[in-house]
Amino acid sequence: MTDPWFALRRFTQARIALGRAGHAVPTEALLDFQLAHARARDAVHFPWNVERFAEDLRAMGLESLILRTPIRSRGEYLRRPDRGRTLDAESRRRLDDLEGGDADVALIVTNGLSSTAVERHGLSLLEAVVACCRSRRLRIGPIALVENGRVALSDEIGHALGARVAVIVVGERPGLSAADSLGVYLTYAPRPGNTDARRNCISNIRPPEGLSYETAAAKVIYLAEEAIRRRISGVDLKDEQDAALAPSPEPPGLER
Repeated sequence: MTDPWFALRRFTQARIALGRAGHAVPTEALLDFQLAHARARDAVHFPWNVERFAEDLRAMGLESLILRTPIRSRGEYLRRPDRGRTLDAESRRRLDDLEGGDADVALIVTNGLSSTAVERHGLSLLEAVVACCRSRRLRIGPIALVENGRVALSDEIGHALGARVAVIVVGERPGLSAADSLGVYLTYAPRPGNTDARRNCISNIRPPEGLSYETAAAKVIYLAEEAIRRRISGVDLKDEQDAALAPSPEPPGLER
């Protein structure tokens, strides 16, 4: 009997309408599941080559700053989320020694729970975000690269850089349908002690299946400009970009 959900498979990567072989799933579906599981585990446990990432940024003409958390292994990163939310003492000193402190946007990148996502999409997304910042005359500081960081780390870095908005690009927790999604979190007036309620999130950045780099960058800049203009972020700041871009209905009397 044909599975009535089979026609819906072209709309989603979710595992629906897999079929049946006796009381189990077909061999092809089982192998596909095991492959996806292996890719998800690899995304979590592979270390991020942050030095090579910095070299690639330099080749693109972008300045970066490598910082560190107190974490020294992926195992520790998974067991101690709290240690991924702070910088180590040497990194704090490096930030304190920086001159400037007048950035509009502090850009931070960390591999988070998916090194695969940052390796695959990080450079292209940063290129799009930086281009949007420059086109809108938003000042950005050196791009902070931090291995084994958590989202709240953006508060400490953004505050130290004196930025009005902190934007952190992070590898999202991998699933069995996607192991390479990037997320972006934006916080107005970053400072240690902020809660997640102060953050806006843009998720599932991974073209071609997910959000494109250009669309994600446009949303980042829209939210950053609105956050600066209205001095809010998180639950107080809604993404109304799509509504603003929607064509206005024709006034009465102009219908054709």
